[in-house]
Amino acid sequence: MLPYVVLIAVLILPGQASDAQNKTVLRVVGGVMATPNSWPWQVSIRVSSSDCYSHNCGGVLIHSRWVLTAASCAGSEGLVAFLGDHNIYGIEGQEQIIPVERKVIHPSWTNNLAAGYDIALLKLTQNAVLNSYVSVATLPSSGAILPHNNFCYITGWGRTSTYGQLSATLQQGYLPTVDYATCSSSSWWGSTVKSTMICAGGDGYRAACYGDGGGALNCYTNGRYEVHGIMSFMSSLGCNVYQKPSVFTRISAYTTWISNTIAYN
Repeated sequence: MLPYVVLIAVLILPGQASDAQNKTVLRVVGGVMATPNSWPWQVSIRVSSSDCYSHNCGGVLIHSRWVLTAASCAGSEGLVAFLGDHNIYGIEGQEQIIPVERKVIHPSWTNNLAAGYDIALLKLTQNAVLNSYVSVATLPSSGAILPHNNFCYITGWGRTSTYGQLSATLQQGYLPTVDYATCSSSSWWGSTVKSTMICAGGDGYRAACYGDGGGALNCYTNGRYEVHGIMSFMSSLGCNVYQKPSVFTRISAYTTWISNTIAYN
């Protein structure tokens, strides 16, 4: 069995990861194009350089001025949030483009994906205007654990195959949850997966991929969609490896930190 460090790949775009990590990015594999603005809390986090904006990661609008994403996505300077976006290669008129004023990375994050704490908050320079294109996500209650095979969708602009290109339009892919007991078993992710993470997928077909990092795992529960996970990592052997499901930071493990960060910043 290969060491877990060989099996983890970060989900941000090439060149945006830490030098200590595999410099690659995620997109939805086995997904379909989402209906425009059907996931109005989905954010494209981009890097601004020479008047150009390059998609870096996904994010989730959880407050009119705060975006939740992965810590592994927040290392770059010049981050800009594109809200209400559908086609990342064009301007369609409904987008709100707001620079990031402040980054708050979880204090326990160590650039080690397997250690967890892959979560960060981005404070925008101004409040987003909430409308039919842009709205805040509903988050789970503290400590909430989804059952095995819960109905979820991942959303993002990541690659549609391990060696493919970023998707121009927002994709969605059905990824049912895999419970912790299964995902942490030796034939799946083993000890790499922690109880503060969520596994979803693993069928060898549908998965997150490079460019999807930081994006939402939207799960249907309590009669509505709640964002339960932030995309963190997948296997470095490929995006859609059998019994190596996409792994997400479990938001319900960090609700107190999220609330306190927003309140005091």
